[in-house]
Amino acid sequence: MEWTLEVVTLPVSDLDRAKEFYETKCGFKADLDSEVAPGVRVIQFTPPGSRCSFAMVTGLPLAPGQEAMAPGSLHGLQVCVTDIEAARAELAGRGVDVTPVRTLGARGWEDGKGEAEWSSFCFFKDPDGNGWTVQEAPAPLSAR
Repeated sequence: MEWTLEVVTLPVSDLDRAKEFYETKCGFKADLDSEVAPGVRVIQFTPPGSRCSFAMVTGLPLAPGQEAMAPGSLHGLQVCVTDIEAARAELAGRGVDVTPVRTLGARGWEDGKGEAEWSSFCFFKDPDGNGWTVQEAPAPLSAR
């Protein structure tokens, strides 16, 4: 049996503001923006090339045993790209407050692209403060 991670819920305070950020600033296209039941709205995005989506929801009752996440409380969401410098430039060019490219080396985080595979990153937050990591991968997902 396969267990595929396909959707992550992203806690936001304003769906329209978040949708604008992810479409305009990040360049992601909404897969769905719909009232799926009376008073329940879902906006779902899939980053280009990703097999996992993220959804922002309002009006949906919590499932049994679940706890509500405060807007901005999700950190460590990670997407991979094959050109970290181009990805960072695209985000910055769209108005995202994104960190410089950094690498984790012997002395901790240092500015600049790393020499080793998988060692280069940049970071940004959405308007609510949800934290994203962009990591450079050595090849597209389909080739790994």
